[in-house]
Amino acid sequence: MALIKSISGIRGTIGGKPGKSLTPLDLVKFTTAYGAWVALQGENKKIVIGRDGRISGGMVRDIVAATLQSIGCDVIDLGLSTTPTVEMAVKMEKAGGGIILTASHNPKEWNALKLLNKDGEFLNADEGQWILDYAENNDYTYAEINKIGTITNDNSYIKKHIDEILAHPLVDVSAIKKMNFKVVVDAVNSTGAISVPQMLHAFGVTDITVMNEEVNGRFAHNPEPLPENLNELCATVKKKNASLGIAVDPDVDRLCFVCEDGSMFGEEYTLVAIADYILSHKKGNTVSNLSSTRALRDVTEKHGGQYFPSAVGEVNVVKKMKEVNAVIGGEGNGGVIVPELHYGRDALIGIALFLTHLAKSGKSVKALRSTYPSYFISKNKIEIGEDVNVKHVFEQIKKKYKKQPINTEDGLRIDFDNDWVHLRTSNTEPIIRIYSESGSETTANNIAKRIMADIKEMMLMKAE
Repeated sequence: MALIKSISGIRGTIGGKPGKSLTPLDLVKFTTAYGAWVALQGENKKIVIGRDGRISGGMVRDIVAATLQSIGCDVIDLGLSTTPTVEMAVKMEKAGGGIILTASHNPKEWNALKLLNKDGEFLNADEGQWILDYAENNDYTYAEINKIGTITNDNSYIKKHIDEILAHPLVDVSAIKKMNFKVVVDAVNSTGAISVPQMLHAFGVTDITVMNEEVNGRFAHNPEPLPENLNELCATVKKKNASLGIAVDPDVDRLCFVCEDGSMFGEEYTLVAIADYILSHKKGNTVSNLSSTRALRDVTEKHGGQYFPSAVGEVNVVKKMKEVNAVIGGEGNGGVIVPELHYGRDALIGIALFLTHLAKSGKSVKALRSTYPSYFISKNKIEIGEDVNVKHVFEQIKKKYKKQPINTEDGLRIDFDNDWVHLRTSNTEPIIRIYSESGSETTANNIAKRIMADIKEMMLMKAE
């Protein structure tokens, strides 16, 4: 059993003892704290909630909605929805905030509260810490009978979300319709089964095969949209002679594509391809996190823009995007952020822009992928004991590679000509993650091995 309390929200496994996993008591405590934070921001106590298709979703929704009602908040419940849909609904409703009930790509036993501000964006570090501190003080006050809130059900927002996407100036519905795309969707038994086909139909796509379409939360495979979890999708695309395959995670904020031959387009290249299309029509800057492929920088500079890296985490990407007025941003895990729509990862707008790009290019998905530089990212990790001084380890590695360009905004990133390596500690596990990238898979792996050997050597050295 696990309960992870962080500034970005509360997540854990269902069942077990309070404080050790995500139990009803924990849901009440942290929802109460969030409601108190919303109340501090002003008079608007309207809060939007929505959930993915998890088994525990209905139970968690009932507890969260009733808790919000008990502290005087008016709840707009979107029911089965997506993370980006809830984010947009917060702004459309002019609400004081929102809670998304999803553990994203985590397995079925997990659930979480993802907390939003009045702009439909994730809370910053100070706001998240305030909620964590308040939740622990046990000094809560609930509303008297005449001041309890209301609960309103509204299942119209996926359509409203899609309508906003259809109205985006760079989404060309007629171009998509003319291509008669044949699409296979892996909805991983969650709300992608509701939202993705609905949007494809709005584009005039009629030949759609939906895999794992029953929204029951009993994920047919590991729900993270990584190549090793998408073998069935790849095989089905090839078997059905489809134009492409689409995979989303349970809350529909991450996205990846499968080529017509059943090969992976590459989750790192979801953002690259969409940025290429946007930048060809709208000049500007781009942002991705420090662990994402340098292909985005290449594409950005090709179009005359400037690329900026950010610390890992959606809130950090959004902050950097606002600072540099980026026209597109996101993360290499298939998260695409289109600021004209909203500042949040959104698989639905990602699908719309990718299909438009594909239609206008006249290329197959495989041919489109071949137009981008090929880099290989090696992803590794090292377990660390409680006695390891990570700061000391990183300082020693900085000294060893002091002649190389170094970025310490988030852990430690070292650049080697066209290659790089990024080291950072996990917020949820006692490990150091090591990401390395090169134009050669062998080189990427060798860089990782060399740095991992350095880390092990530094861990044996005692801090001065």
